[in-house]
Amino acid sequence: MIMKVLTVSGLNSYIKKSFDNDVILNNVHVKGEISNFKLHTSGHCYFTIKDNNSRVNCVMFQEYTERLSFLPKEGDNVIIKGRVSVYERDGAYQVYAREIELEGVGKLYYEFNLLKEKLEKEGLFSQEHKKLIPEYPQCVGVITSPTGAAIQDIINVASRRNIGVKLIINPALVQGKDAASSVIKALDELDKRKDVDTIIIARGGGSIEELWPFNNEELAYAIYKCKKPIISGVGHEIDFTICDFVSDMRAPTPSAAAELAIPLRQDMMSRNIIATRELNSTMKDFLEKQKRALNDYKFILLNNSPQNYIVNQYNYVENLTNKISHTMELYLNKENERLSRLKLILNAANPLNVVQKGYAILEDKDKRVISDIEALKNSQFIYVTLKDGRVRVNIEVEDVD
Repeated sequence: MIMKVLTVSGLNSYIKKSFDNDVILNNVHVKGEISNFKLHTSGHCYFTIKDNNSRVNCVMFQEYTERLSFLPKEGDNVIIKGRVSVYERDGAYQVYAREIELEGVGKLYYEFNLLKEKLEKEGLFSQEHKKLIPEYPQCVGVITSPTGAAIQDIINVASRRNIGVKLIINPALVQGKDAASSVIKALDELDKRKDVDTIIIARGGGSIEELWPFNNEELAYAIYKCKKPIISGVGHEIDFTICDFVSDMRAPTPSAAAELAIPLRQDMMSRNIIATRELNSTMKDFLEKQKRALNDYKFILLNNSPQNYIVNQYNYVENLTNKISHTMELYLNKENERLSRLKLILNAANPLNVVQKGYAILEDKDKRVISDIEALKNSQFIYVTLKDGRVRVNIEVEDVD
């Protein structure tokens, strides 16, 4: 049998067709670590994915690159979804990627940072929204697993620090797909209680997957909207969750959360003693101040009392009355003296007084005084006033040589 001789191009073309017709190779999912990632100006991405033993070249064209939710970088562990084909010119096979997603922890870290950035822009982490943790609470609510180590740590700390602070344990799932909704429900129940002063959300340490419920977006909003102050005690000191950022205070461990929420009994007693002394001192100062003010008011009242006012006004009126009486007396005396003088003058000028001396007053019919004989005519009637009466007479004029 004569073997057909293939050209290099023919061989590469044959292999390419074989790859393209393979159902498995047309839809492969390959996981590995990204290496030599380059974003070309054309918008295409060129990179390699590798594991401990092998590597394969990959390309992602612009139409798929534009759909990426993140930009891959060196060292990312990813899962590539696409097809395997041959680049005929070089005779090299490569993966033509349609999707790239982060794998495992890398994906979780990416989603964590994405949510953290979003909530931070919305102001959920802003310091101005943080509520103050009460210094001396009477009741602390705790949300955690009823069977975990965290609850026992919190109870031990509370017993050691202050048995007078009441603990209300509201159990919740702290791991698994239903954990976030369970914590939200427990949080809502404690927030509605009037006796709860502070709320602790607690969970012991674990992997990022185990702590993932505390990176839930709905839980973040529930914490933000809660009316009571919240202390987050999730994981260990090196663990950070969205719950830590949105809570009013973050504690590195559940035990530390209990120490932040529950004051030492000795501190409370000392504070009460100091507060009592300060209150007594303040009350003493206040009473002294009020006593001085009362004395001042008493002095003012005595000087401005209605009784004193009435007495003063009575004296004023009495003095004024005496003054008016004295003034009127002087005025009347003066007027009496003036009237007496006028009376003397009038008496001296009174025609009746002249008549009393034997004289008479002559008046015409119009009661005008006649003082000149030339005013008289024959047969004229005139009136003559004497000391004891008045008569009408007829004039008869005589010539007097």
